This record gives sequence, C-alpha cells and structure tokens, in this order.
Amino acid sequence: MGLFFLKRTLTLLLTLLGTSIVVFLVLEILPGNAAQMLMGPDAAPEAVVELAEQLGLNQPAWERYWHWISGLVQLDLGNSYSYGTPVLELISERLALTVPLAVMAMVITTAVALVAGIYAASHHNKIGDVSVMGLAQLGIAIPNFWFAILLILLFSVQLKWFSAGGFPGWTEASGGSFWGAIKALMLPAVSLAVVQAAILARITRSAVLEVLREDFVRTARAKGLSQRAALYKHVLRNALIPVVTVMGLQFANLLAGTIVVENVFYLPGMGRLIFQSIANRDLMVVRNCVMLLAAMVVVVNFLVDLLYAMIDPRIKASDI
Repeated sequence: MGLFFLKRTLTLLLTLLGTSIVVFLVLEILPGNAAQMLMGPDAAPEAVVELAEQLGLNQPAWERYWHWISGLVQLDLGNSYSYGTPVLELISERLALTVPLAVMAMVITTAVALVAGIYAASHHNKIGDVSVMGLAQLGIAIPNFWFAILLILLFSVQLKWFSAGGFPGWTEASGGSFWGAIKALMLPAVSLAVVQAAILARITRSAVLEVLREDFVRTARAKGLSQRAALYKHVLRNALIPVVTVMGLQFANLLAGTIVVENVFYLPGMGRLIFQSIANRDLMVVRNCVMLLAAMVVVVNFLVDLLYAMIDPRIKASDI
C-alpha cells in the first residue's frame, strides 16, 4: 500500500505543477490589460503604466509565475485588482456556498442514481427497467439552466415554497440561518443533480447487469442464495468500480461547473466570482479560482484512486 500511495501522490504533485503552468500561460495570452480596465478607457497612458507597475504587471512572466506559485504554497494569493481585498478571503467566502451546493447535489445524485440503477438492473427488460431508463434518457437531455428555470416557475412563482434566488447566509449574524441556507440551496442542488443522476443511474445499471452475468453469481444462486442476497452481498461491491469512477468525475464537475446555475439563482458562489472577475479582467482572482477548481478535480481523482484500492485490492497489487 505504501508504494501505491507514494506513486499516486507523486502523480498528484506533478499534475498540479503542470496544471499551474497551463493556467498561468493561458491567462497570460488572453487579450486585455487589467490596469486599463481599472483606470477606464479614458485614463492617461502614464497613469495606466504607473498602475501596471504597482500591480507588478510589468515584471517578466517567469518572475510573476514564481511569485504566484510561492504565494500559493504559503496561502498568500495576493490582492484582487478590482475588489481590493485578499483573494484568499474572497475565495473562502464563496467556497462556503459552492462546496455545500456541490455536496448537496452529489448526495441527491448518489441517492437517486443508485436506487434507480439497482432497481432497473434487478428488473431487467421489465416495465420498471424500461421506465427508469426512459426517465434517465430524458434527464440526460435536459439542460441544467432550463430545468433550473422550470423549478423556479413551479416551486417559487406558483407554489411559493422556495425563494427564486439569493442566499441568506449560514448564521444569524449574516442575516440567515442554517436551515434557511439549506432551503435556498435546494432548488439549485436539484437542478445540478438531475443530469448527473440520470448518467450515474445508467452506469450503475450497466455495471450491476455485467456483474450479475458473472459465473460466481450464478454459482451463488445455484447454491440457493436469493436474488436480493446475491445482489447486496456479492454484486454491488464488484460493480462499484465504474460507479465510483463516474461519481468522482461528477463531483469534480459539480465543483467546477456551477457558474450557470449560480447565475440563474443569483448565488454568490465561486461561479459568479469567476464570471465577474473575468468581466473585470481581474487576473489575480481568475487565476487562483481556476487553479483551485483544477486542484479540486485532481485531488478528487486522487481520492478515487485510493478508493479503488480499498474496494478492489487487485488494482493495488497490479499497479505495484
């Protein structure tokens, strides 16, 4: 296990390093000037040059990259050009919404998909299987933002069960409450989960059906084990490998793909922060946000690899 963990950790670090280089270079070649955006189109060229020097934009690219990476290691992400506050503070405030939103969406996705996928597989080629897969196909075809608008029209405008947008905060000090915050995130979480649940349900069904056809399952059934017992004792663990793979990718996608839904529900999360920072040409915020989201994706995949070894020790042994 030690060698397996070491190799995966080394891969993680090299991937993060490569990601940082790509993120920095891509943002460097984008057109526009942050100093010009802050000063306005009518600003004097001398003032723009002076502000660029204050922001360090006149330094060589390699020097700015080194300052950025060394700051990341020390959790010093610099100050936002447009907000005038530390980037770490901005990101921390927004993650307090985006991460719970992604977790809620993933919980809904997992609960719905596993139940639907296992039910469909256990009723293969029956009306239940056809119905579940038909709904899953419909769920895959629905765009997140369009489904979010439908949820707002039904549950906010018509039934008035939920607010149409905004976020009250997690504590009374911020003007909200824990359950009020959960209620505000419910519709966004459902709109994010519908497509992911449909995809995961199909993957779960296929994985369970494939294991059900294995010889050891037929042997267990021949020895008198019921279908339910064989399903839960022998099939599910062996079917988890592709399911866990997709779950890891989906959670990473939920963390990084909330921009549209956050804008639909007017939520002050990472998605809106990135959107506003791009509009303001605030490269300091954009660079750190993109790097953080990319790092989350890489770390989630790293954790998925470790789960592989726990679920199926043969993967760990073959990797060594």
